[in-house]
Amino acid sequence: MSEDDGRDRIGDGGETHQRAGGARPAMTTDQGAPVGDNQNSLKAGRRGPTLLEDHQFREKMFHFDHERIPERVVHARGYGAHGFFETYESLADITCADLFQRAGERTEAFVRFSTVAGNMGSPDLARDVRGFAVKLYTKEGNWDLVGNNIPVFFIQDAIKFPDLIHAAKQEPDRGFPQAQTAHNNFWDFISLSPEATHMVMWIMSDRAIPRSFRFMEGFGVHSFRLVDAEGRARFVKFHWKPKAGLQSVTWDEAMKINGADPDYHRRDLWDAIQSGAFPEWELGLQVFDEDFAERFPFDVLDATKIVPEEEVPVRRVGRLVLDRMVDNFFAETEQVAFHTGNVVPGIDFSEDPLLQGRNFSYLDTQLKRLGSPNFTHLPVNAPRCPVHNFNQDGHMAMRNPKGRANYEPNSWSAEAAGPRETGEGFASTPVPIAGRKERARADTFADHYSQARQFYRSQTPVEQSHITEALVFELSKVDVPQIRSRMLSHLLHVDETLADGVADGLGMPLPDPARPARTPDTTLAESPALSILRNGPDSFAGRRLGLLVTDGADASAVDRLMQAAGGMSVTVTVVAPRIGGVTASDGSTIAADEKIDGAPSVLFDAVAVIASEEGAQALARTHAGRTWLADAFAHGKFIYHDAGAAPLLPPSAIDSPDEGMFDAAGTAPEGFLDACARLRHWDRIAS
Repeated sequence: MSEDDGRDRIGDGGETHQRAGGARPAMTTDQGAPVGDNQNSLKAGRRGPTLLEDHQFREKMFHFDHERIPERVVHARGYGAHGFFETYESLADITCADLFQRAGERTEAFVRFSTVAGNMGSPDLARDVRGFAVKLYTKEGNWDLVGNNIPVFFIQDAIKFPDLIHAAKQEPDRGFPQAQTAHNNFWDFISLSPEATHMVMWIMSDRAIPRSFRFMEGFGVHSFRLVDAEGRARFVKFHWKPKAGLQSVTWDEAMKINGADPDYHRRDLWDAIQSGAFPEWELGLQVFDEDFAERFPFDVLDATKIVPEEEVPVRRVGRLVLDRMVDNFFAETEQVAFHTGNVVPGIDFSEDPLLQGRNFSYLDTQLKRLGSPNFTHLPVNAPRCPVHNFNQDGHMAMRNPKGRANYEPNSWSAEAAGPRETGEGFASTPVPIAGRKERARADTFADHYSQARQFYRSQTPVEQSHITEALVFELSKVDVPQIRSRMLSHLLHVDETLADGVADGLGMPLPDPARPARTPDTTLAESPALSILRNGPDSFAGRRLGLLVTDGADASAVDRLMQAAGGMSVTVTVVAPRIGGVTASDGSTIAADEKIDGAPSVLFDAVAVIASEEGAQALARTHAGRTWLADAFAHGKFIYHDAGAAPLLPPSAIDSPDEGMFDAAGTAPEGFLDACARLRHWDRIAS
C-alpha cells in the first residue's frame, strides 16, 4: 500500500488530508459512482484543454448552473423552522377538524416568516408586512394557514393584487427603491385606492418593524368557516398570539440594524431555537355566527376590516412551538409551498373575494417556482398521512399509481382497482347564492375610513407619533405634490390631528377631504388590543442584553449581572473593544462575543456598561464608543452602568438622569432586569 492510502487528495500538488477516523463518507456523483478527485477537471495534459468526456465535471456544473429557482414574486425573503402545534382542548363542539378533536395532541408544523415587498437579498428590518405562514401536517392532510402579522390587507378584491404589488415593488424603469414603499408609484396607487386606508395605518405603525419574529402576532386575515360533524358552520378569524408579548423597534433603530446586521430577524430566530429558548404562540379563534355577521356594521367578507377583540373575544385553543431549524435552507425554506386552498375537513372558506382569488393563484405560483405539479413529493410539502389518487407522471414524479388501473371509476378487482371516494371528507358549506353575474362590489364594502380611525385612536400617544413620523418620511420621498395632497385628503377622515401633523411635517397645506363612498362612523370605541405598547411582555425573558466591558472592568460586577440574567432567561452578549476580550481588574479574562464596532447598541433590548475609567476614556475617543450609549439613550433603552462608565455617558444622561438609568452602586442587577420588562423608558424619547 502507498502512503496515500486512506487519504483524500486535494489539488494537483499532491497535498493530502487524513480522513477523520475513516468515518467521513466517500464522495460520489449523483449516480452514486465514487469520486477520486474533486479538485481537477480531466485535461489533455496538465496544461491542456479540458476534455469533453469529463462526465464528472459536466454533472457538477450542470447541477450548479441550475441551482437557483425563480424567487417568489412576493414574500421572497423568508426564514423557516419546524415545530409542533398542541391542542389545549377538544373543539368538537365547533369543528370536526381532526387536529382539534383531542386535548394534548401534537401536530407537526412548519412555519415560514417573510417580508413581502423586498427581494431575497433585502434586509430584514424593511418597513413592511411580515408573512406568517403555517403548514400543519394533520392526520387528514395538510392545512396551510397562510397569513400575515397584520390582520387586514390593502385591497378587497384579488383582481387588484398584481397592481398593488407592481406599485409596491421597485419602479420598473430604474429598479429601485428596494424593499421600500417610500416612492411615487406606491403612494400614487394607495392615494387612488381609499380601501387601503386602514392598512396604511397598520404599515405606518410599528407593526411593520417588529423586533423579532418571536414577538409579533400572526393573523389568518380572512374570515374562514369552522364546520362541525353535523355540518353546522360558523365564521372564524384565526390569530397567533406570541407568548412573549409584542415588541417592535424604532425607525432609527431599524435603519441602523439593517446596516449592522441585515439578517437580524433570521439570526434572532436561529439563536433562540439553537439555545433552547423555543418561541411559542397561542392559536386564538374569534368564532361568530351569521346573526353576528348580519349585525356587525362592517362586512365580515371584507379583508380590509377586523372584528375587534372587545366585540368577539379571542379564544385560545392551542400552542405553536418552534423547536428545530431546517437541515437545509433551500430544500425546506425555499421549496416549501403554501396554498390557502390547502384545508382539511372541518375548515372551509368564506366568500371573501380576496381569499377566493388567492385560492386560484397559489397553484400557478408553485408550478412556476418549483417546475412541476409534483411539488407535494418534496419532503417539506409531503403530507404525513397516506396519499392515494390517480395523479401521475410529470417532472420529478417520485410516486405513481401501482397496478393496471390509473383511472376511476373502473371495474377491476379490489386489489387492482385503486382508491375510491368514501363519501366522507372535505365538504363545502352549502351557502345559498343568488344574484346576477356582474363585475361589482357589495355596498357593505364601501366604508374605508371608520376602522382606520379606530386603529389610530387605539394607539398610545407614542405610537400615534410614530405613525405620523412614518407618513411624513414616506411621503417626503414622493416628488409629485398631487400624490401627497391626495393622501392628506384621506387622512383627514382618519384623524384631523394626524392629518395636521403630516401636513406640517411635509410643509404643505391641507386639501379638502376626499369624498367618502360612505360617511365614516366616528363613534367606534377604542380597541386596546390594537396597540403594541399595551400588549407588551410581562418580563424581560427572551430578550437580549448588550454588556459593554473594558480592560479593568470589575469582574465580580460582571459575574453578578451575568448570573442574574441567566436566572431570568435573558441572553447576554459581551461587547468589548477587541474580540479577544478584556483583562478584568482581578487579572482574569472576560471573553467577548462581539467587537464594539460590529455590535452597536441598536442590536440589543437593553444595555449595561461595566468599565474602568481609563478603559471608558479610551473608548470615548472612538466613534463606536461615543455612539454606543448615546444611541441607547436616544432610543429610550434601559441602561445599567457603574462609575467607571461615566466618560461614555451622553451629556443629557448626566445632566438629566431618568428612571431608565440604573447606577450599579445603588441597584442590584435583578432590579435593573425587572425594570427592563417595560422595554423602553418612553418618557425620555417623548421629552
